[in-house]
Amino acid sequence: MLLSACAYWGNDLLRWIEPETPSVSIGPTNDGRLLHGKRLPSAGPNYRTYSRLGSTLGRTAVNDRVRDTMLDSYMALEEITPEVRYVYGETGWPWGGRFRPHRTHQNGLSVDFMVPVTRNGTSTALPTTPFNKFGYALQFDQEGQSGDLRIDFEAMAAHLDALDVAAQQHGLRIALVVFAPDLQRRLYETELGTTLRHRLTFNVNPSWVRHDDHYHVDFELTGGVAE
Repeated sequence: MLLSACAYWGNDLLRWIEPETPSVSIGPTNDGRLLHGKRLPSAGPNYRTYSRLGSTLGRTAVNDRVRDTMLDSYMALEEITPEVRYVYGETGWPWGGRFRPHRTHQNGLSVDFMVPVTRNGTSTALPTTPFNKFGYALQFDQEGQSGDLRIDFEAMAAHLDALDVAAQQHGLRIALVVFAPDLQRRLYETELGTTLRHRLTFNVNPSWVRHDDHYHVDFELTGGVAE
């Protein structure tokens, strides 16, 4: 029971004692490190981590500007899409550096966001368990369907829009969004899709991991990628 409690509440306790020293991102996302990384909250009114154990182990830490951008975007989404439950995935270590199995996520400026989904027309948090590798082993077809789960492209577009707006308020910009090219068409068909297609940079070619169950976002400091 003690181990279970530590796994469940550990991240929140560690957040409580972490210093307020501003974060410093050093180097690029694929060869960098992070000073004074900040842990993300395990859950909020409309979002949660992909894994409380993963968060306790330190796999969801970011630059403080990214943290504030994410939290502000979720707050805005409470008004815009109050019924949607968002899930964020892995981000990186509090100290940055190599973050297996990811090739990037090294300087505190990369975040995986699990796709928002519906089940039978009702919004639900993407199921993330050890049996589906905490959401990373789910497979969606070209229409965004996986069993009884369907990607909510409207909610995803609203999230990217909110992230873009919040990032600008915290001295960041979205440098790249990585999402399965065969699913990008469905995203662009949403109400916000056309403007997002021109405002943000999406990958053109498939990545080494399909990115159908999550979308990877790289931020950069508006004064440059990192120090």
